[in-house]
Amino acid sequence: MTDTRAAARFKEECQTAGVHTVEVAIPDTQGHLRGKRVPVERFFSTVATAGLAIADAIFIMDAQDDLTDNPFINMDTGYLDCKLMPDLSTGRTFTHQPGYAIVFTDVFDEHGRPHELSPRRVLAQQIERCRGLGYEPVAATELEFYLCEEDWRPVQDHIKYSSLTDAVALEDCISDMRAGLLGAGLDVESSNAEYGPGLIEVNISYADAMTAADATVLFKSIVKQVAVRHGLRATFMPKPWAEESGSGMHVHTSLNVDGANAFADSDSAPNELMSKWLGGLLEHAQSMSLLGAPTDNGAKRVRPYTFAPTHVHWGGDNRTVMARCITEAGSSGNRVEFRAAGADATAHLMIAGVLAAGCDGLERGLPVPPMSEGDMYTNPGDCAPLPATLADAIAAYRGSPLADMLGTDFSTNYLCTAEHELALAAENSPDPEVVNDWERARFLAHC
Repeated sequence: MTDTRAAARFKEECQTAGVHTVEVAIPDTQGHLRGKRVPVERFFSTVATAGLAIADAIFIMDAQDDLTDNPFINMDTGYLDCKLMPDLSTGRTFTHQPGYAIVFTDVFDEHGRPHELSPRRVLAQQIERCRGLGYEPVAATELEFYLCEEDWRPVQDHIKYSSLTDAVALEDCISDMRAGLLGAGLDVESSNAEYGPGLIEVNISYADAMTAADATVLFKSIVKQVAVRHGLRATFMPKPWAEESGSGMHVHTSLNVDGANAFADSDSAPNELMSKWLGGLLEHAQSMSLLGAPTDNGAKRVRPYTFAPTHVHWGGDNRTVMARCITEAGSSGNRVEFRAAGADATAHLMIAGVLAAGCDGLERGLPVPPMSEGDMYTNPGDCAPLPATLADAIAAYRGSPLADMLGTDFSTNYLCTAEHELALAAENSPDPEVVNDWERARFLAHC
């Protein structure tokens, strides 16, 4: 769709929905939606074509908006403006917040160049890499979150996985979440109670990789807003309570050629293309851990018998493996599910990491080891362990081929934030098996 057609389509939708305010949005390095709210008339008369400015400090803020030490953005540089240019094809109206619409943006630096620290830019580069190999990457994310009271106690004290009877009073809130997501154009498949007290999962259908990442960030925002309107709170903190399940982000990917799934002829095992893609994910899984667990709290999910993987392995329909492969003969739904990331991971960066790893597998023809079967917590064999601390995740990422593929400037910036988190955790939460009140105060409201 051309910019002109996209603008006309979005303007018509805004007029039909009675929109008075457009949110001009960009995900920051933490995956939090930043931006500005603009009167709809000004948006279409000026901002739609000229963009607007925002401080580049958004790319170095931690979860609580502290400014981290950084060689690119600091007091010496003056915290410059960068420009948000609307991607008009992403414009959509809201029903959970009548009168409002949102449009995602591309970010440009003070020289008019794409901003290398923007997660959307990092993902766009890997999408182009896939396209250069002849494939259109398709992705979906599965997200879990805890629903809590206003004081951040879980809304339940027991587990009732996928019950349609238990805690029916919560359905008013969850139903409004589904409705709000649908009203924003997200293709909701289902929702269910997960394996934790107050742990909820809502599934959104697959889309092209950028749309899937944008939808994930928007998903988090809408879920949080709807929870507040019901007097509740939602958190995507990866491990709020040590004794309970953590919240994950499972990333599903496949490749399309001429609109058809190129993994479709896999039959009980990956086809040649899927095998090479999978080989890349296994090759770079350890360095991807920092993208999936950017805080020490996230690393605490990586424990046996938590439904979070602890080692680098793959299998079929097996929820104890890291990479779960769906390979039904002739199925357009064949895909690889990467299960290691926490719910606080930045979707654009996590999907970018998976695409970068998968493309490397295609380019180098990387092989895969034998498929893992059975309980891979009990017997991981000689499979390499995933980093179980933030320090180990940083070490795995630093200087890795994955860090190079995602961009030197981006990776330098990302490591600065990770080291900032590591120093805070060492001072305030030194026990790797305990989730303490400092962590909850830091992350419950901000993830």
